[in-house]
Amino acid sequence: MTSTIGSGPLLAQRHVARLLFGTLIGRLPNGMAPVAILLLVADQGGPLKTGGLLCALYGLASAIGQPVLGRLVDRRGQTGITTAAVVITTACLLALPYVDAVSRSALAAGVVVLAGLSTPPLEANLRALWATVLPDPQRRRAALALDTGAQGLIYVAGPPLVAVLVVLRGPGAAMTVTAVLGLIGAALVLSAAPSRAWRPATARGGGFLGPLHHGGLRLLFLAVAGVGFSLGAMNVWAVAMADRHGMAWLSGLIPAALSTGSLVGGILYGRRRWPGRLGSQLLAAAVMFVCAWAPIATNPAPLAATALAALPGLFLTALITSAFLTVEAFAPDGTLTEAYAWLIASVGVGQAAGTALAGLFAVQPALGAALPAGGAVVALAVLAGARRQLSSPHSALCRGRHRRNDTKTRSTRGRHRRARIA
Repeated sequence: MTSTIGSGPLLAQRHVARLLFGTLIGRLPNGMAPVAILLLVADQGGPLKTGGLLCALYGLASAIGQPVLGRLVDRRGQTGITTAAVVITTACLLALPYVDAVSRSALAAGVVVLAGLSTPPLEANLRALWATVLPDPQRRRAALALDTGAQGLIYVAGPPLVAVLVVLRGPGAAMTVTAVLGLIGAALVLSAAPSRAWRPATARGGGFLGPLHHGGLRLLFLAVAGVGFSLGAMNVWAVAMADRHGMAWLSGLIPAALSTGSLVGGILYGRRRWPGRLGSQLLAAAVMFVCAWAPIATNPAPLAATALAALPGLFLTALITSAFLTVEAFAPDGTLTEAYAWLIASVGVGQAAGTALAGLFAVQPALGAALPAGGAVVALAVLAGARRQLSSPHSALCRGRHRRNDTKTRSTRGRHRRARIA
């Protein structure tokens, strides 16, 4: 049986809009910085190869840094760790326009790597806060779906904003605005009461490996990397199609169509209660994600490709939201932020791999169009193999301190019950 959960009342809930929009603003550098780096290097007279390498270093460093920062947040809390990360990454981005990437390439690479490593884990932090802000599981699911669908706006709005700033004030100013927006967004989130009040769990499970100790979660992260591969390969395919047909606007319009579909999918997915266990929902979303790529694999004409690109987006949100809910259910106590960060990093690593491989086959239109579907198939195959390990546990949705209090209460009740029997 299904029921509707309105997204309007959800945004009206205390702290929800501030945390959501603050996180989106704070993560704008994720979509703006790579484009700004490319244009900054070009403005300095550097080759595209240098700009591309710096962008790759930024993305890879960010993927590596997220789980590390997530683990530190789980141990020390959100405020101190995230504030330090924001200060470092902001300083690095502000310094980049003053570093000549052509004559001082090693220094530029070091600054870019440090900026990526210190990218604040705002998305993982937000997911960890929903349990506190929205105790009701259905509202929490709706919030997860909404913020997952909205993440695509970062990559829709970010690059055009950089382009406008470059035209008006130059690439240096674009990089400065990128840094300042990240700082403003992070400040909105970190100054909010739920973030300031969030405390890490006193006990930590999973040992040194943390969430990677759980075999099912390792497979889930691998599957999500396949989803990221699809997204990275699609971006390259869109650029190749734009070049092949002489329609430059396609390179931005096709990814924007997918992001729009993701936002719509998030709103629709979050408005209903879905039947069945979480593992079954995850697998069903993966099946639909594969099917949605099938029309694109036929290498359609430009206008048809733009319309069809929205289809995978519709099911992308359901798939990623189910993955986050699975992480919430299975992550060992005291590792939830780190586990979310691993999931986010897996998407990023998959995107990098999809971008790299699709670039090698960009001159082969048929193969380039099929690669996104290939990543989705891999994700489905891995999830199907992990189905038993990811069967929904009968565990509380709230993690950490709340969950341990529940366990303590049950244990106390058990002792009282045994005392009465005796």
